[in-house]
Amino acid sequence: MATGRAYQGPRQGADRAVLLAHGAGGDRHTPALRVVADALAGAGIPSLRFDYPYRAAGRRAPDRPAVLAQATRDAAAALARRCGLPPDRIVVGGRSMGGRVCSLLVADPTEPLPALGLVLLAYPLHPAGRPDRRRVEHFARIRVPCLFVSGTRDALGAPESLRAGVRSIPAPTRIEWLEAADHGFRPLRTAGLGPTEVLDRVAETVVTWVQGLPAP
Repeated sequence: MATGRAYQGPRQGADRAVLLAHGAGGDRHTPALRVVADALAGAGIPSLRFDYPYRAAGRRAPDRPAVLAQATRDAAAALARRCGLPPDRIVVGGRSMGGRVCSLLVADPTEPLPALGLVLLAYPLHPAGRPDRRRVEHFARIRVPCLFVSGTRDALGAPESLRAGVRSIPAPTRIEWLEAADHGFRPLRTAGLGPTEVLDRVAETVVTWVQGLPAP
């Protein structure tokens, strides 16, 4: 596999696989993505984590939208080839910015990215400090099942706002709330769960949901 990509899971025999894209400040080693990938591999589901070009080059500022989009399409195609699966057997998604890029591609009005489903971890409903600029205009064009996993203290998407936006998606959706967790899935100490336990819950939720998607 090319530098900047991490494949896990069986090399053949799976009927679905998962693409995991990182957030703006992370990379393919982001803890949430690694824990999810480990859990998927344990369940016999292949996954691919990858770095966007700016992270692979050691830069901090994200690439232009067109570059992010093409890198995501390339990674999804690479995962499909690696597993010997048709493109519509790939679940796409990831954390924050990476998940949003995948959602935009699946909803692309001219060339939608084929997908079995969308996994959106800490979806960035709006830019920091700008709750009036909700990133939901493309939701009405999403036609695949969606899983949202978000903290109830996420500063980029309050529960009531996320629920309202998700209602515009004309496909089966599920929101899994992480009580007292923030955008980085860090919980308050009073929540009774530590960071490791929260990430384990994220991974379990993703695996169960991916397993439950319709078989070919």
